[in-house]
Amino acid sequence: MESSRIIRHPVLDVPSVPASVEFSFDGRPLTARPSETYAAALIANGVSVFGHHARDGAPQGIFCANGQCAQCLVVEDGRPVKACVTRVRPGGRVRSLDGAPELEPDDVPLRAVPFLRTVDTDVLVVGGGPAGLSAAAELAVRGLRVILCDDKSELGGKLTLQTHNFFGSVADCYAGQRGNDIGHRLEAEVRALPNVDVWTDSPAVGVFDGGGVGVVRQGRFVEVRPKRLLVATGARERALAFPGADLPGVFGGGAFQTLVNRDLVRPSKRLLVVGGGNVGLIVAYQALQAGIDVVALVEAMPECGGYKVHRDKIARLGVPVYTSHTVVRAEGKGRVERVVVAQVGAGFVPIPGTEISFAVDTVLIAVGLSPVDELYGEARRLGLPVFSAGDAHEIAEASAAMFSGRIVARKILADLGMPAEVPPEWLERSRELSARPGPVLGPYPVPEDVRVYPVIRCAQEIPCNPCTEVCPKESITIPERTLLGRPKLVGECVGCLKCLAVCPGLAITLVDRRIDPSGRSAKVTVPWEMPDGLVEAGTTVATTGAEGGPVGTARVIRVLSGKALNRRKMVVLDVPADEADRVAGIRVRETERPKRPANVLPVRDAEVVLCRCERVTKAMVEDYVRATGTRDMNALKAALRTGMGPCGGKTCGELVLRVFRELGIEGAAVTTATRRPFLQEVPIRAFLTEEPHDAS
Repeated sequence: MESSRIIRHPVLDVPSVPASVEFSFDGRPLTARPSETYAAALIANGVSVFGHHARDGAPQGIFCANGQCAQCLVVEDGRPVKACVTRVRPGGRVRSLDGAPELEPDDVPLRAVPFLRTVDTDVLVVGGGPAGLSAAAELAVRGLRVILCDDKSELGGKLTLQTHNFFGSVADCYAGQRGNDIGHRLEAEVRALPNVDVWTDSPAVGVFDGGGVGVVRQGRFVEVRPKRLLVATGARERALAFPGADLPGVFGGGAFQTLVNRDLVRPSKRLLVVGGGNVGLIVAYQALQAGIDVVALVEAMPECGGYKVHRDKIARLGVPVYTSHTVVRAEGKGRVERVVVAQVGAGFVPIPGTEISFAVDTVLIAVGLSPVDELYGEARRLGLPVFSAGDAHEIAEASAAMFSGRIVARKILADLGMPAEVPPEWLERSRELSARPGPVLGPYPVPEDVRVYPVIRCAQEIPCNPCTEVCPKESITIPERTLLGRPKLVGECVGCLKCLAVCPGLAITLVDRRIDPSGRSAKVTVPWEMPDGLVEAGTTVATTGAEGGPVGTARVIRVLSGKALNRRKMVVLDVPADEADRVAGIRVRETERPKRPANVLPVRDAEVVLCRCERVTKAMVEDYVRATGTRDMNALKAALRTGMGPCGGKTCGELVLRVFRELGIEGAAVTTATRRPFLQEVPIRAFLTEEPHDAS
């Protein structure tokens, strides 16, 4: 069986530890890497279907890779477990879950008795991402006792999955460094503080009358009683409802990044991305880095909502971007084999006759994020002194989340009666970092009458300044003197390549016209982060312009690498002199012509699954709302079981509200589902102790 493990990566360090941990799946012997999850190990061994749903036999596979849903349930040694968050146990006997699980007797000792452990602290920070880490550090240096809990084994949140150089401010949020490096740096800073108690593998599962917050600390329930609670739980990806959206092979950008960038597993060979925000654009690029062919990216809006530099860099590599298009259906037996997309008209409704199809094994959904704010909402309802930061407060970039955490920490300090102010410059910088990308204005004209110069293709105002900070001659500046301005060359260039190495958008090339005294050719250096072997010295490559259009061909003079380039390479090209200023990249794939499907089946609401856990379709929800006139999500929950599954409505809730809107019922008229502890599953074992009970 062909392994799907990534053994080489252009920017990630691939461990040399072999897959030596033995386990079995449905009686077949397999191997995993140490500390790997069952989901990663199964996909690495070519297994994409983990079982079949009890209700209708639908194939089940990984979907969120974050423990939020139950798509990946398997049975390990007689216990149902989520494969995406359960680590492989040596000798583990795993079988697919087909129907309802038949459980084996548990091994809890008969003398186990209930217990309740309580812990007091000044501040409980829930969430170890950029906002939570920044807030914990700010609070701890002022002497407060802080407990920082996170449901993962590693801190950093989504930073740990980001391999690209970050935008933002060099001085304020480590712009120019890779996201995973920033996450490790923030984690190290927090762990070095003596009055921060870090709890990993410890999800917060509920808040209670009296001010307690329930945390399952590495399998044991603890009630934390903080003076103040800070919720920095980040965001979850929005789902998209279409026929086949529930097939194995359809999952979100975060799940994909978890498998590829954390687990170093290649879950796909041919991929289509749905969504042109920053997440979709970044994941398309990261898929190419992992050796996955990205056949297309589709976006329902007329323009991509993400940074233009992100769109441009995948277009230059040869990935077509279809705006004003959406996915119509995914098809396949057991997993995705084909996807049909179509142009959209008014109301984003697909236009019949415009359908095109692609043969793919994976459809990646990246259509926006929603705050993970259930804990915050419950705390507010119960009157707890609670604050929120990062994406749990407002969806923005990770650089903005760092500032959000620091600002909210100052507010907590003031709320506790300690002297603390939020500097006005912090608020301004936070506003800049949270700003939406500005209009596309076009690049500055290239310099004239100089022989060596960078071509800076920042055509859009976005918060970013690394190139201005690294230039040894201070020759790159932002004329508007704001983080949101566009950098411009104003002085001498010495050709040091530092701006090329640090630019988060790979939007700078270096032109050197000294290579040919006759003036017929020039040397162009292009930043490069693709797999080895695609570009080699002495070969001829196809060059592309800023937005991916063809320019011509060029000979590769050499490929530069080194520690100073921060795991980025530089491809030096010999190009015709009149093309030098237009060359922005190298095409690595030829755009394929999509097929016109001969027979496109009409979309039936009965085949659109909204609630994955309980297999509730769009037609079932529509029929019930029309028949009863209900405006209450709780009624749907009681009648159809929407939201009754392990995800607790986190995935289907927004999709069901969308059905109400399509039926002419505004969201404000709908009663949302009542949330009660626990916000996720908690095993009975978490409340038991094996210690002898002291009756005294």
